Amino acid sequence: MRTTTWRAILLLWVGLSVLAGCRHEEPYEKPLTPVRVQTVQPQETGGGVHYSASITPYMQVRLAFKVSGYVREIRQLRGADGRMRAVQEGDTLTKGTVLARVQEADYQAKVAQAKAQLAQGQAALEKGSQDFKRAAELFAAQSMTAPDYDAAKQEFESAKASVAGARAQLTEAELNLRSCALATPIDGVVLQRTLEVGTLVGPETIGFVLADLSSVKAVFGVPDVMLQNLQLGGALTITTESLRDTKFAGRLTAIAPAANERSRIFDVEMTVPNPHNQLKAGMIASLQIADQQLREPGAVVPLTAIVRSPHDPHGYALFVVEERDGTSLAHLRPVQLGEVYGNRIIVAAGVQVGERIVVTGATLVVDGERVRIIP
Repeated sequence: MRTTTWRAILLLWVGLSVLAGCRHEEPYEKPLTPVRVQTVQPQETGGGVHYSASITPYMQVRLAFKVSGYVREIRQLRGADGRMRAVQEGDTLTKGTVLARVQEADYQAKVAQAKAQLAQGQAALEKGSQDFKRAAELFAAQSMTAPDYDAAKQEFESAKASVAGARAQLTEAELNLRSCALATPIDGVVLQRTLEVGTLVGPETIGFVLADLSSVKAVFGVPDVMLQNLQLGGALTITTESLRDTKFAGRLTAIAPAANERSRIFDVEMTVPNPHNQLKAGMIASLQIADQQLREPGAVVPLTAIVRSPHDPHGYALFVVEERDGTSLAHLRPVQLGEVYGNRIIVAAGVQVGERIVVTGATLVVDGERVRIIP
């Protein structure tokens, strides 16, 4: 009986072992890493570096009130629907146009008060002048004492000072009255309006922002290695995405004497005529600067293709994609780098023109692994 039991257990163990050996587990396969590739292009002699520039107004004015008060009116213009409306963003105005007025009643009263004080002072001056003239005659004839003569002279001089002060107060009052009207000092386009009728404004309250767009500035930044290629007065052209077929010519008008402390980039400004108002403030333009350092052809790759070498903490590398048996393989290739030009960099050694390299996804790839090329 005991022998039969042990035989049954042995047969059961053998059966389980056979079943376990027949089980087949599918191996796990890592998904292929998606990458974008690009063919290494040569950098021809006389090539240039591309930059992006921001379009800003040639001149921008923030119009502020000099006096305080409630806005009683805003300049009215005829709108696209034929009805009159207040000045708004986008309107073109000529120099001297009054854009808004504050209530003038208080300032008119001050002008009237200053005129009355001036008239009173002039009357006192006339009396003081006559008294001093008689005192001078009497003093010359020795019919008046010196203290009385000095008193008449002092009264006359005080009257003159009072008149001068009254005239100054009248001038200030009239200036404040004129300042109730806010006028534009330039021909320009309204970029911003910050008030409505009834708004209480004070001195230095910004009411409008105007810009002169008859010419515009294209502002961009360059590294120090490009400064030798720039010269004040030099001609450049810019293009925009919205007007791809139009080139706008301009000249360099300013180069920053010092680099930005954070970016180490030098700001450069070029002035571009804009007679047809095609270029708007805030647009992004592109331009190309010829680089005199590019005297010999060389391999140029995007900066996104460069990775740190895993074998050299001070070295750099990139991934070259090769086709083998219908499979794309990425191989790590150490490289020697040259100068940076815009978003590209010169590769002095390590890669050949015409080879395909990973330009997107390089930081996710492992040397020798298969990759999936995406458009």
